[in-house]
Amino acid sequence: WKSLLLRIGEKCPEYGTSSDFKDHIETCFGVIRRELELSHFLLQCAEQLPHKVPLYGTLEALNCDKIRILMRFFTVLMCSKVLQPGSLGVVFETLLSSAATTVDEEKGNPAWQARGDFYVTCILSCLPWGGAELTEQVPEEIERVMVGIQAYLSIRFEDDDKDFLEDLYDRVQSLSNNGWKVDSVPRPHLSFEAQLVAGKSHPFSCPEQPYGKQKYEAELKYPQRIRRLNIFSASKTELQPIDRFIVEEYLLDVLLFLNGCRKECASYMVGLPVPFRYEYLMAETIFSQLLLLPQPPFKPIYYTQVIMDLCKALPGAFPAVIAGAVRALFDKIADLDMECRTRLILWFSHHLSNFQFIWPWEEWAYVLDLPKWAPQRVFVQEVLEREVRLSYWDKVKQSVENAPALEELLPPKGSPNFQYEDDKELSAELNNKVKGRQTAREMTVWIEENLYPVHGTLKVVVQTLLDIGSKSFTHLITVLERYGQVIAKICVDIDKQVMLIAEVSSYWKNNAQMTAITIDRMMGYRLLSNLAIVKWVFSPENIGQFHTSDHPWEILRNAVSKTHNRICDLRKEIATLKKSILSAEKAKAELEAAESKLTLVEGEPVLGENPARMKRLKSHAEKAKEEEVSMRDSLEAKEALLSRAVDENEVLFVSLYKNFSFIFMERLPDPSMEVDNENSQSNGYNIGEKEQWCLSTLGYVKAFSRQYASEIWHHIEKLDAEVFHPLFRKA
Repeated sequence: WKSLLLRIGEKCPEYGTSSDFKDHIETCFGVIRRELELSHFLLQCAEQLPHKVPLYGTLEALNCDKIRILMRFFTVLMCSKVLQPGSLGVVFETLLSSAATTVDEEKGNPAWQARGDFYVTCILSCLPWGGAELTEQVPEEIERVMVGIQAYLSIRFEDDDKDFLEDLYDRVQSLSNNGWKVDSVPRPHLSFEAQLVAGKSHPFSCPEQPYGKQKYEAELKYPQRIRRLNIFSASKTELQPIDRFIVEEYLLDVLLFLNGCRKECASYMVGLPVPFRYEYLMAETIFSQLLLLPQPPFKPIYYTQVIMDLCKALPGAFPAVIAGAVRALFDKIADLDMECRTRLILWFSHHLSNFQFIWPWEEWAYVLDLPKWAPQRVFVQEVLEREVRLSYWDKVKQSVENAPALEELLPPKGSPNFQYEDDKELSAELNNKVKGRQTAREMTVWIEENLYPVHGTLKVVVQTLLDIGSKSFTHLITVLERYGQVIAKICVDIDKQVMLIAEVSSYWKNNAQMTAITIDRMMGYRLLSNLAIVKWVFSPENIGQFHTSDHPWEILRNAVSKTHNRICDLRKEIATLKKSILSAEKAKAELEAAESKLTLVEGEPVLGENPARMKRLKSHAEKAKEEEVSMRDSLEAKEALLSRAVDENEVLFVSLYKNFSFIFMERLPDPSMEVDNENSQSNGYNIGEKEQWCLSTLGYVKAFSRQYASEIWHHIEKLDAEVFHPLFRKA
């Protein structure tokens, strides 16, 4: 019977050759009618296969713990005469009232508009499934709800462009004017109207909703589900106004609930119960999630895998659609957010690596005629560099043979650059000592005696150790673990650490990936501080390539992420320890309660419970007491580490934004002056280098501010007072 529930509405062996919804419901109901009151499986099906909600709603009504899906499910149950339409109208009005109060400046807090928008979206998204029945049975209530929604839209804060909520309202209005006719929503309950009318409809109500204060917290708690990307022309994606919304809902629900099963996800996405093709809309929806800001609902690799599976499931249609999406996004790359550009580069290079790196590069060969800072040229350059990381240089070179001129944008072959010229004998001797497995202490003594008197100690040691560790990642880790103390002894302050990073960058100048990995590993072994990395990233040679390469930004992202992740890990560990301590205290309290309890034994009152239970409680309490002491010590240590890490994080962000502020004061043009386009060219890209540097760097500032907003808010007062430029606040 579980298989019948899962496969209802599909062409499958469970239902023979029939594809009629009515036959499916009758067959399924005949088998599961005795299971409905005993199993929560139907609820799971409705929650995780929401595009089949009309079918499950016709079968029976249960419960659901996801507000949006629950609302849709309730709407379908209302259509099937299980719930009273008046009660659904009351729920709509309750949510609408809460939304209006939220954005009211006197009674609520407009900063929490995200919550109000979420409530109104829930209401509007139900109407394609039950608008016709509500209009027929409770016309006054539904008219009141629509007027209320219109009033809400008039008082909420809005951008210049029409947003998702306003667009959805217009589509629902169009649907209402069209008599609520929707091709993409199955209506199987109509086939059972005679039986359903005889059943009893039940009332239900809406629980009270909590109130909040901060806009950022509201947006985290009530994120916008989709920010629509209009990649293709309207002729390829525009269905009936409400059908687009419904298909997006289907696709987003499948992506949400089948995120751990990518093959099943792709299978359901290509088999939605709609009578029209929707490949272009499917591509737009997936890319809207992949590029969603501030972060996608799932890791980008999930969407990469789904796109690959869809290309394999629809080999005659979907690969061409994806190729069209890439071309369209490439045309608009200059207008794309910097974080979205980075995600697109990472996705596209990974995608090509799974399809033999095949792409008509000759279409983009013209980027060589653009200036080196043009976003399209930088995009192609970064994609090729990422491809080399996922394969090897000769393979990627072969993939661009139809556009051989693009070889100019390939990164150098990734061989080390062991440039050590002076004191070769000392370098060779140091190499022999490493091969002889001398200890770090012995090595330090030898360096102090032989190298300190010689200029370039750091260069000799770092270049030699990097060369020994260049054979593989394992070799690098071994060298750092064994001789990290030697490097730490030489690089005792930030300036020396900056010199260390410069040596790493010089040695691996032909391999950006190994530069990033080596610096990341050195930071992990505490050989480099995040402040040293920030100082190196903002050195003149790196500042000059902020707009032409992602390399310095990658290293900065890694450093800030490592610091941020360490704080997150400490907070999780502290939360776990506190939970364990509470459990230990609970065990102690249970024992005390049991010992103080009077029980009758052979008619006489005796202090304490059943001896067997008392023995078990004592054993558990003694063990918990021993562990509690250890856990409290660990908790104290972790809290001290967290306090220090938070302070270090504050110093990091102050340093980061001070550096941003300094370079902007140097390079941002005076608003009263005309934009400098002296380096612009008349070959299709007319933005000069200085202006592009400003645009790109501000884009990265915005991306950093958005990505680490949860930490930045903790230090906002100090940042505001000491370093914040108006542009940072806007970001």
